[in-house]
Amino acid sequence: MFELDLKYCPVCSDEYRAEIEKCAACDVLLITGAQKIEMEEERRRKLANRTAVLSPDDDLVTIRRGQLAEMRHFTALLEGENIGTLLVGDEKSCGQSCCPKVYDLLVKREDGLDALNIIEEEHNKITGLKHHELTGADAVFNPEAGEACCPACGHTFPTTETACPDCGLSFG
Repeated sequence: MFELDLKYCPVCSDEYRAEIEKCAACDVLLITGAQKIEMEEERRRKLANRTAVLSPDDDLVTIRRGQLAEMRHFTALLEGENIGTLLVGDEKSCGQSCCPKVYDLLVKREDGLDALNIIEEEHNKITGLKHHELTGADAVFNPEAGEACCPACGHTFPTTETACPDCGLSFG
């Protein structure tokens, strides 16, 4: 499956010639075929040691809250990784206690970090956010400042303008 004389991206698993150092898509350092094989064996051991069956004695934690369809998607994703899940409806989210609109996704405490990483990876894959530059994402337009950074595209422009000249985002 993996060749010892090639290199691999530890994030996306793309394959490269031995002299290449960084993944073109993820911009991370590549690992050797031997390291990739060890990484996959560790993943298999982890899967084999997990049990997707929950018991009443398990210490469960809530890792996500949302609509039923989204929670079912995450449940299937986690169960594919041998992580047991439990969906619990919030009866207060429906005025009549018959049909919760919001559900909590619970997993064993020891599987919590792995479950969060799996969900984050899925979110990045679905939204494509992993490949976007987010340096200006928390920028706030302050008209009193001399210069602003657009939260949408990261372009810097004078605050005398009420829209980003690069992407057109309006601040007026």
